[in-house]
Amino acid sequence: MDLERRGAVRVVLSFCWWPILFGGAIAALIVARSAIDPVIAFNLVYLGLAIAIFAMERLFPHEPAWLKRDGQIGADIGHTLLTKSFAQLLFAAMTLMGLAAALGDQGGPWWPSHWPLAAQVAIGLLATEFGLYWAHRLAHEWPPFWRFHAVHHSVERLWVVNTGRFHFVDAFVSLAFAAPIIILIGAPSDVVQWGAAIHAFVGLLTHCNVEMRFGPISYVFNTPGLHRWHHSMDATEGDRNYGENLVLWDLLFGTWFNPDRRPPARIGVRERMPKDFIGQLAAPFRWRRLQDGE
Repeated sequence: MDLERRGAVRVVLSFCWWPILFGGAIAALIVARSAIDPVIAFNLVYLGLAIAIFAMERLFPHEPAWLKRDGQIGADIGHTLLTKSFAQLLFAAMTLMGLAAALGDQGGPWWPSHWPLAAQVAIGLLATEFGLYWAHRLAHEWPPFWRFHAVHHSVERLWVVNTGRFHFVDAFVSLAFAAPIIILIGAPSDVVQWGAAIHAFVGLLTHCNVEMRFGPISYVFNTPGLHRWHHSMDATEGDRNYGENLVLWDLLFGTWFNPDRRPPARIGVRERMPKDFIGQLAAPFRWRRLQDGE
């Protein structure tokens, strides 16, 4: 009976983890932004969420086999630090050039600044998601972009540490598709900052190796359940679920995929990919030679 009760409690908790972690991060950021610099606040909350997920992966793993070391921690952290620093520096450069600062707190002339902030952020997310969706889809369907995106998909386990494993060129392409949209629609700086924060929080959660169930959440947000299918080596499963944060465009364009069975535990890419960080940075630029075994 005790085992049955524990199993029932575990199932109930599995439905709670995603909203608790995501909602907790949003609530913590609201409080932190009211007390300290927004950038510092975001980084503290981001680190706190990462630590919480890291602990939960050991207590409630979705795939126990993914807890084993794969020799990629150094490469994972290297990509994360480079890409995160690159993205933050580029975002700061955009602000300094006036793309966000010029809009300030009110936004462009057509922006609904009188709406509640949550509604404004939702509009900003939907708009930028359109660009992110097509950047991601193109990275899978156009070989020159896949070379860079394959660095991310070469992971053989999903966990919080390889969330930021993106080649910096791959990250730049995504930003190049999304940033012009948010600028053209005239979103104010607060909306841009909140959109970036939500993107980061959802990213940590999509890669987490935590036992979770999602129900209707997977019809709104990109969840770990959807993203595990996206990392399948089977193209009929992996070339799906392109949404970074929201899944509206996947639903509209027919790429939403969530069958009623367990996602594969064996993930990765079929192409050759070096194991070291420098080799992975260079891989897209020497792709043909690499695939030929040179």
